[in-house]
Amino acid sequence: MMQLTQTLPGKALFAFLLLLLGGCGTQVTRVDVEETHDLSGAWNDTDSRLVSREMIRDMLGRNWLSDYINKHQRQPAVIVGTIRNLSHEHINVETFINDIEREVINSGRVIFVASRNQRGEVRSERKDQDTHAREDTRKPMGQELGADFILKGSINTIIDVEGKTQLRYYQVDLNLISLTDNRIVWIGSKKIKKLVKNSKLRL
Repeated sequence: MMQLTQTLPGKALFAFLLLLLGGCGTQVTRVDVEETHDLSGAWNDTDSRLVSREMIRDMLGRNWLSDYINKHQRQPAVIVGTIRNLSHEHINVETFINDIEREVINSGRVIFVASRNQRGEVRSERKDQDTHAREDTRKPMGQELGADFILKGSINTIIDVEGKTQLRYYQVDLNLISLTDNRIVWIGSKKIKKLVKNSKLRL
């Protein structure tokens, strides 16, 4: 009986420690990718997705597209060039470019041409085919579709700080440029403002 009594406090302590450790463990909750979650106030996946969607829809709804189709009787070929991150924070520009490319391709209103990095890999594959692929399946060099327009732009920020409160202002500017004569046929600008209280973000 004495031995049983001595073991009860030890068991209770052990159970308490298990509960404590369980409560401090990592918890993961899956959320819909379309949901908006602003945890830090920094640029995030929602900003990238919504900005690319809105700007590409605006670009494809302007007169330059119908004018080009009426003149050339075909859809223009578009390529995404450099988009520079000129903001105060690290932004994964590649993710933003991917969102833009998806919106362009899924619109079905223009022909989308592979980027410079993508073309390099494709050309390497084509060269390899010249040596190793059957003749009836080889893809010849010199048959690429040249782009008619290139989309370039930048992401900028203005940060206003007072104590632990920040007003974060993002501006995304995109230009669509004709590769034939360097004309800028469309300029798009999208602005985002975020008021962040008790901010831990560093400038």
